[in-house]
Amino acid sequence: MEYYSKEISSLIEELGRLPGIGAKTAQRLAFHILHMPKDDVERLSHTLTQARQNVHYCKECFTLTDQDICPICANAKRDHKQIMVVEDTRDLAAYEKTGKYEGVYHVLHGAISPMQGIGPDDIKLKELMARIAKEDIEELIIATNSSLEGETTAMYISRLVKPTGVKVSRIASGVPVGGDLENIDEVTLLRALEGRTEL
Repeated sequence: MEYYSKEISSLIEELGRLPGIGAKTAQRLAFHILHMPKDDVERLSHTLTQARQNVHYCKECFTLTDQDICPICANAKRDHKQIMVVEDTRDLAAYEKTGKYEGVYHVLHGAISPMQGIGPDDIKLKELMARIAKEDIEELIIATNSSLEGETTAMYISRLVKPTGVKVSRIASGVPVGGDLENIDEVTLLRALEGRTEL
């Protein structure tokens, strides 16, 4: 039995297609939108349309931007000889929030995952190798996730890049603050041990 009119049901259904939005959240969002002033709804609609039309890949690092070159790549004060490789734009934003990294980035837009049919050609690896070939890069920091896919991608990149003479490093990962050792997986514990520093 249909509880709502066709328009309301369609709105709930479309919102429910968004990642992380379940049926109840979609319903809440739909009714929130329906109660918003018409001008606010039109502004939201316009913003969504404009973002979809104008946001594309940066020509250098492949993060999402509405300019040809993103603000990070365009910044002459950044260390353009140091590239941090991340899986997606959200990872880049997480590192930027620390305010400590002064190099530039390369966004892969995924990780190698044979189980999901994602191979090296499906992510921005060719573009990374082209950057390394044409730019004077001293260090490549691989900051992919500590998942199986992230580790596979890191190893693959390392094997590709090492013959070029560019220094390749991997971010340390380990035991989170407040974490109990008994609840932490073996890979994380091993990385924590390997990445240990002198006190």
